[in-house]
Amino acid sequence: MVSPEVRFSVFVFVSLLAFIAILRFATRHRSQRPKMSTVVAVSGIVVVGGMIFAKFGNNASLPWWIYYTVPALTTLLLPPAVFKLYGKELLQYLVLAFLSSPMIHVIFSFFLDWHEYMPFIPVPSLKSLLR
Repeated sequence: MVSPEVRFSVFVFVSLLAFIAILRFATRHRSQRPKMSTVVAVSGIVVVGGMIFAKFGNNASLPWWIYYTVPALTTLLLPPAVFKLYGKELLQYLVLAFLSSPMIHVIFSFFLDWHEYMPFIPVPSLKSLLR
């Protein structure tokens, strides 16, 4: 049995890697790509900061619209402003950024039976389907 703390750390790490990849993908056609240190810093604020804020907001019994909206707004506003995303870059970024969380949830729920990432989206695990 994996502890909730370890699961949370794994979710954060996987989400961070996915978000870095999304930013790198969205800006791949630039002649001068953003510095990796800037990509990692922005990703850290959006992912690590957002997930910690959401976890503490949930644990502190804040209304869901606060602990989901603040990280969502950070995701929506910070990277486009910092990296000056426009047109196709912005569209690719927004689509991938907002699809990545449900996809991570589906993968972890289905293969590992970990359902805490987005508990409001029910996904059966492979283990439960094979019973």
